[in-house]
Amino acid sequence: MENITKEVWVFVEQRDGIAADVSLELLSKGRKLADSLGGVLKAVVIGHNVKGIAENTFKYGVDEALLIDHPKLEKYLAQPYSRILNDLIKEKRPRIVLFGATIIGRGLAPRVASSTLSGLTADCTELVIEDVTYLKKDYPKLLLQIRPAFGGNIIATIITPDNPVQMATVREGVMEMHEVETPNTVIITEINYEPNETDDVIKIIKQFREESKVNLKTSQIIVAGGYGLGTKDNFKLIHELAECVGGEVAGSRAAVDAGFCESERQVGQTGVTVRPKLIFSVGISGAIQHRAGMQDANKIIAINNDPEAPIFGIAHYKIVGNAEDVIPMFIETFKQKLK
Repeated sequence: MENITKEVWVFVEQRDGIAADVSLELLSKGRKLADSLGGVLKAVVIGHNVKGIAENTFKYGVDEALLIDHPKLEKYLAQPYSRILNDLIKEKRPRIVLFGATIIGRGLAPRVASSTLSGLTADCTELVIEDVTYLKKDYPKLLLQIRPAFGGNIIATIITPDNPVQMATVREGVMEMHEVETPNTVIITEINYEPNETDDVIKIIKQFREESKVNLKTSQIIVAGGYGLGTKDNFKLIHELAECVGGEVAGSRAAVDAGFCESERQVGQTGVTVRPKLIFSVGISGAIQHRAGMQDANKIIAINNDPEAPIFGIAHYKIVGNAEDVIPMFIETFKQKLK
């Protein structure tokens, strides 16, 4: 394998001068990966008037920020952004490059990976540095890219041993965001942007955005329902309980597939990862894919009519019974306590 650095890069996605949460989460994870490699963490910030974002990344353990600031880069465009990253990666050869699994990240990462001949794994749920022996050959400190596969039915560990640069995209909320106690000295390397005629092949005429009304990631109380509720009508019990306790409604993948609730409310490896203070898990068997997305909750109350349901393996409070019987009792008790 060709000579490579021990650098971990994170592409810091930003909009209107605000860094995306997923990028800050990846900086926190990138710090751990860089420490495991014995290397350094670098943030890559592209935009206009975004020096403040580059400075802020040092709160999350960055050693150096690469800043590309130009009026033409104010709005994300695939062509100039990918060209900038392609040139930087080919020149500096970082070991790992991380992107958020957002609309921007999912469009940008494949373009960069293809141009730089790098390995890329999408929608990772965990990233680990380990020594690997593959086909009788030793690969020290390789990135293990862990993600659900085959519709979430198995967990796959993917390696790219023959690619000097390893890339991955990660969904928002999967990694925990942590500010470091002692940030490093701010070192920002400003890189000159040279416009290219191909950068203007696509132009932004107008943008229309609508903010999501659902924010499971920051909800402190979540009431999640599963396919075990049987019908969409029964799923209304989840809404009633959520309203009573001041929580947010969520669902398992099976519940979403059955049309019981919207896809943006899905919790699990192929949905949103949540860490609330309290989560009710109602009529959810608790397959590993779902548990991975909510098992870090402070308190888990599980309601299921199957005493052998896997969800009981991680629940703090376990109630065996039908949701139609149990939830009304919960609601009535809460109403009485709140009087």
